[in-house]
Amino acid sequence: MPVASRPLLPLWAAVATSVAGGLLLTTAFPALGWWPMAFPSVVLALVGLVGRRVWSSMLVGFAFGAAFFFVNLFFTARYLGPVPWIALSMLEALLTAAFAVPISLAYRWMPRVTRGAASLLLLLPALVAGLWTLREQIVGSWPYGGFPWGRIGVTQVSGPAAGLASWVGMSGLTFLVVLLCAMAIEFVRLGRFRVRLTAVPALIVAAVLFLVPAFPTTAAGVLRVGAVQGNGPAGYFDEREPNAVLEAQLAASEPLQGEKIDVMLWPEGGIDSDPTSNRATAFVLDRLAEGIDAPLIVAAATGRGDLFYNSSILWRAGEGAVQTYDKRHPVPFGEYVPDRSFWEKLSPDLIGLIGREYTPGTASPVFDLNGVGVGLAICFDVIYDDVIWDGAAGGAEVYMFQTNNADFRGTDENLQQLAFARMRAIETGRSVVNLSTVGTSQVITADGAAIDGLTEDVTGHMITDVPLRTGLTPAVVAGPWIKIVLGWGSLAALVLLGVTQAVRRRREDAGPRGDRRLRTRALGVRR
Repeated sequence: MPVASRPLLPLWAAVATSVAGGLLLTTAFPALGWWPMAFPSVVLALVGLVGRRVWSSMLVGFAFGAAFFFVNLFFTARYLGPVPWIALSMLEALLTAAFAVPISLAYRWMPRVTRGAASLLLLLPALVAGLWTLREQIVGSWPYGGFPWGRIGVTQVSGPAAGLASWVGMSGLTFLVVLLCAMAIEFVRLGRFRVRLTAVPALIVAAVLFLVPAFPTTAAGVLRVGAVQGNGPAGYFDEREPNAVLEAQLAASEPLQGEKIDVMLWPEGGIDSDPTSNRATAFVLDRLAEGIDAPLIVAAATGRGDLFYNSSILWRAGEGAVQTYDKRHPVPFGEYVPDRSFWEKLSPDLIGLIGREYTPGTASPVFDLNGVGVGLAICFDVIYDDVIWDGAAGGAEVYMFQTNNADFRGTDENLQQLAFARMRAIETGRSVVNLSTVGTSQVITADGAAIDGLTEDVTGHMITDVPLRTGLTPAVVAGPWIKIVLGWGSLAALVLLGVTQAVRRRREDAGPRGDRRLRTRALGVRR
């Protein structure tokens, strides 16, 4: 075995470093948000995979995934207890284990195919980074739509690399962070310290990460937004009277009467009943819109026929719901139960709590608000690239994200979701109004800075002149292709690498046997 493809660590040490890497990565996410910690955590995750065989690489990958997800996703146990938390964390850890195998194969195969220092310092790290990015993409899309929560890219939202997301998106940012880490590993283990030119590629990647500014979009005026955080009893298990959440929102909206605003925004779960079918609720919204002399963007569970949707609604006095966007990515096992008949047999009590099944929406995530494009995302939607990119491509000049974090009071969930909202602002070059029923709510500009906000568990409102911007960032225009090239392109490269090394090994194995056969024939002729 070539020296470059041998394990760097014994298995026990590889598992230990992976656990340390997973735990360290949790500190890069809010509430701590120590963005530099993403780099050593990736290094610790990768060094244990160098030279590993299939089963040992899965063990090492599982150790990293379990250490990270069981801590990072602990908020899922807030109300429903340990079963959902253990199930989701275990699934994510198993997927991380499975996709550790391709990374370990890259470390084993590349030195067999090319032994040049340049290839090991550049091509191998690029392949490893691409396979890590592919893992994020698959975990974020499968099963049941996936769970793209713990992405490396989002950890950089408060760091100098955040602006790069506007050029390459979050997947591209993940790739570059892992690339730099993988290059550092190769630089150290190949001992190229005295050859200064070998450090140039890594220095270029570092410069790109930390020095490239965000792509500039174009200012297009302001929109005066009144955003209301009612802090009502909006949690799944909160005790409440009928319309208690609506009443809380109305009370918190009262100070906006007489204020000059262009639109009033309410969060997800801000209305207890369906205003498209409940006349009393519709009347209340009409009165509110008349009182403030502005349209409303509200959210409610709506029904059409036998189907239910989690909907964002543009409401005008006397006209009702003039535009509707239905949440594209309802939360599996939260807002609907996939394969209900199967899972209900395993945990009937928990599955039985989810009575209403939300249907995924298909509408464009954009409202036309008096000529201003308003991009939309409802809670879980914000972590999915397609919703955000479609909004920008559909003419969004500002985003309004409606969410309800009441089921996760006292945890880091709302801050982690807010980090996604900030990254979306940078990625698209648009302002974001991220409004929660119970907080944390913020108005975020295109550079990721908060210009207004409401903390968790308070009743309040914001009246903010929100900057509008036009122009599409490279991340929006090329984002889907970047993901394909980095993710699936790396998998294709790994397959080609595997075929090449297999063919080369067969030739090498066949060579000595062929020589022996020739020598045997020669001896026979002589005899």
